[in-house]
Amino acid sequence: MPSRHRLDNGLTVLHEHQGAAHVVAWQIWVNVGGADEGPDEAGLAHLHEHMLFKGTERRGPGEIARDIEAHGGEVNAWTSFDHTVYHTVMASQFAREGLDVLADAVRFPRFDPTELARECEVVVEEIKRADDAPARRASRDLFQVSYQVHPYRLPVLGTPESVRATTRERIFDFYRRHYTPEAMTLIAVGDVPLASVRAWAEELLGGDWGRPRAPGRDRGQEPGRTGRRIHLVPDEAKEAWLNVSFAIPAANHEDVPALDVLAMLAGSGETSRLFRQVKRDARLVNEISAYSYTPVDPGLFGLGMTLPGEKVRPALTESLRTLAQLATAPPTEEELATIKALVESEAVYARETVQGLARKLGHYETTLGGYEAEEKYHARVAALTPDAVWQVARRYVDFDTAVVTGLLPAGAQLTEVEVHAALDEARREPGVTTPARRAQTVPAAAMPKLKGTGPEAGTITLETLPNGARLILREERATPLVAMRAAFIGGLRFETEQTNGLTTLLSRMLTRGTSSLGAEEIQHVMDACAGSMSGAGGRNSVSLRAEGLSRHFDRAFTLFADCLLDPAFPEDELERERSLLLQEIAAREDRPSSLAFDTFSRTLFQHHPYRMPQIGERATVELLGAEQLRAHHRRFLDPSRMVLAIIGDVNGSHVLERARALFGPAGEGPQQVPDVPREAPPTERLRVHRTLARAQAHVVLGFQGLTLFDPDRHALEVLSTVLSGMGGRLFTELRDKRSMAYTVTSMAVEGLDPGYFAVYIGTSPDKREAAEAGMEAELRRVLDEPVSPAELERAKAHLVGTHEIGLQRNAARAALLALDGVYGLGLDNFEHYDERIQAVTAEDVLRVARRVIQLEQAVVAVVGP
Repeated sequence: MPSRHRLDNGLTVLHEHQGAAHVVAWQIWVNVGGADEGPDEAGLAHLHEHMLFKGTERRGPGEIARDIEAHGGEVNAWTSFDHTVYHTVMASQFAREGLDVLADAVRFPRFDPTELARECEVVVEEIKRADDAPARRASRDLFQVSYQVHPYRLPVLGTPESVRATTRERIFDFYRRHYTPEAMTLIAVGDVPLASVRAWAEELLGGDWGRPRAPGRDRGQEPGRTGRRIHLVPDEAKEAWLNVSFAIPAANHEDVPALDVLAMLAGSGETSRLFRQVKRDARLVNEISAYSYTPVDPGLFGLGMTLPGEKVRPALTESLRTLAQLATAPPTEEELATIKALVESEAVYARETVQGLARKLGHYETTLGGYEAEEKYHARVAALTPDAVWQVARRYVDFDTAVVTGLLPAGAQLTEVEVHAALDEARREPGVTTPARRAQTVPAAAMPKLKGTGPEAGTITLETLPNGARLILREERATPLVAMRAAFIGGLRFETEQTNGLTTLLSRMLTRGTSSLGAEEIQHVMDACAGSMSGAGGRNSVSLRAEGLSRHFDRAFTLFADCLLDPAFPEDELERERSLLLQEIAAREDRPSSLAFDTFSRTLFQHHPYRMPQIGERATVELLGAEQLRAHHRRFLDPSRMVLAIIGDVNGSHVLERARALFGPAGEGPQQVPDVPREAPPTERLRVHRTLARAQAHVVLGFQGLTLFDPDRHALEVLSTVLSGMGGRLFTELRDKRSMAYTVTSMAVEGLDPGYFAVYIGTSPDKREAAEAGMEAELRRVLDEPVSPAELERAKAHLVGTHEIGLQRNAARAALLALDGVYGLGLDNFEHYDERIQAVTAEDVLRVARRVIQLEQAVVAVVGP
């Protein structure tokens, strides 16, 4: 259970011990967000998130990130309408150092005028990046129209004009008014004792801060809606974005648990009403979901969808009709029981990582008055009846005061008159249907079981099944969860120009029906297990993954085996998935950074399959049929080729018995896999520019890289970390000092064949040439001289620490073990990764830099104006 303590100055300290992994999460929640800004302060709350990392009385610009990364941690912040949150996660042995850095940032920032001017330009780049994303434009319109008076109508980032108008005096005044002890909550979760947390908090955050108490929130009250609001705008997006919202109360209202359940019933997951009726049955949308957004002040209930432009009219009509059904008749007992199980599972999944649990505690403590509100919330969910959910739907789903916003691509036809007609039709004729019967579930308890059957992690068990498949098993008792991953060699590497996209389509079809179960039945069973299951196609492999509550292991594992061994590839489901994949391909220009990497790969590799996009091309995906999928499945997903990893709160002997029964019988044996010739690196410098009218240009500069088996790959990882991250050279030189970008990074991507090493930046078109030159200058630096001892140690500590942080979840461990197993790497990354990284020297980094970074053979890909 959490423990609360208040310092004499009013700062709240909340601690919960979590000893499953030797890591700790620190979060400082400040009760100020974008909605607390005055008329001339737009974007100031978010700008603080940037400036508090730009130097303190003890640390210069960049030192905060470097200090955290040098201790193997990650540090960042986020700003919402209601809060600004500074957070770090790191090895628990360095817990005090982590808190010292965060406390220094929030208590003693310098707000240097020169650094402020630089960071304002970085935020402008962030705004431009957001403006290039259709999802952000659609969200901006939704809030601007849904709120007429309340500051939730304004973007948290501010505008380029408001950000550039910020002075040191203005930001420092905002800081002194809002960053006071009684307006802050410190969250500590992980392998750190309560006594230490209290002592360090008193030492680093206690005492008199010499500033007045924070002002109370005076945001004004949003008046009740008196009619509909409709806002439709033409947009350059490749698919339409529609949102419908209704006004609902704030987070502390008694109706919120029922509203959350209503949103899940309406549009959370594949068995939800909107997914079944609008996406699956009517095939009108690419994606659709519902939400209950309940911040500190009154929020929004609604739905959002992306869809082909030509389907906007029928999609809106059918979506509104589906919502109207929820206000016309109560859900079934089966539906409600399933949703309750999903709410339970979300509470459990949040405890898998220290940072996830810290975020949940911070939300309850700062938004709902105390962490105790979580238990009350779950009790209310457990007590809900179908009639109670129905009454909430009737109370808030009011089509006479609905807000409808939309981004309409070229060719999309939707007018305000047609929106009014659809709303009128939904209000008059909801067309009540009987929902499909759901799988039976066990009703959720008032407060879900959050602990596993023991704290200890068992040893890894390796078992070869009679057919040659390999099983990797580890009992992890900290949480009542289990994850499984079955991996096979394959993926993009086994595709051709004629079959490009086959792996992606195959992986999505694995859960779309077997000889005995349809797609909806499969999802019903996974919902009943409070879990999820999906296929995954990569560059070198194809896999099936699943996770759920461990008490449902037998049922989930049986279904997992059925989907893996006996997929039916039904024609109707194939048509749905193929159509959705084609829409994703058509919308590729809405993701310009991804398009830049696709363009880079197509240029770096002239013959190797790595040159092709993983989602395929329209011409090839249109021709993929069920027989091709079946043949590919028989050839490459033969059980004898499988590596299966199962991690979680399970009995090892029982898992082995079930695995032998489900996967053990010997089959006909695997077919021969194709030989994929390796490709030589380019012999000259290559450059390609794909013109795209956007606010930013996206630049990838890279080279052919290494394989997974190359002895230099750990040195290349260290080199990439020296360059990337908030403490890396690219971030420091191009973002911190020269304000060229919000995002700049490097990456090493290995494969069974040589992959690539690349640096990336998203920047304004007028800064592109200077940004390219800056990236190349940093690459020349690592070629000319060894990295410094401090940089080397920071990079190694960061890699080792983030590796441990990333393996907190069962699913992450299962993925690492299964994929490394199928690639032939064994347990090396799991058991010896830190040793391999710590053994890297500055000479190793210099050698691999000179081996890989051949500037005369570089590939430069640009997407933008």
